[in-house]
Amino acid sequence: MRSVGLKILKNKLSEYVRLAAGGEVVLITDRNRVVAEITPPHPSRSAATADAAVAELIRKGLLTPAKIVGKGPPSRTPAMKLEEILRDLDEARADRDLP
Repeated sequence: MRSVGLKILKNKLSEYVRLAAGGEVVLITDRNRVVAEITPPHPSRSAATADAAVAELIRKGLLTPAKIVGKGPPSRTPAMKLEEILRDLDEARADRDLP
């Protein structure tokens, strides 16, 4: 765990963000008093909550993240076999009155 003052943090922010991304907690101080922390992302954070706008809605309680993250939409099963579709199409075309 590291501690850094606001003035130094302002000049070296990317360095401290890299430390946090690497797993280290960085305490931010103002006049020797801890005012904030930069922490690595929690492993439970899903890709859906990585978006800042979504995270803000979750923080405000306006959105609840899914408890179980799916693997996309379910696979589609055809309603009819291709042969049936083509047969129905041929029948529909045969019903037309051709001049």
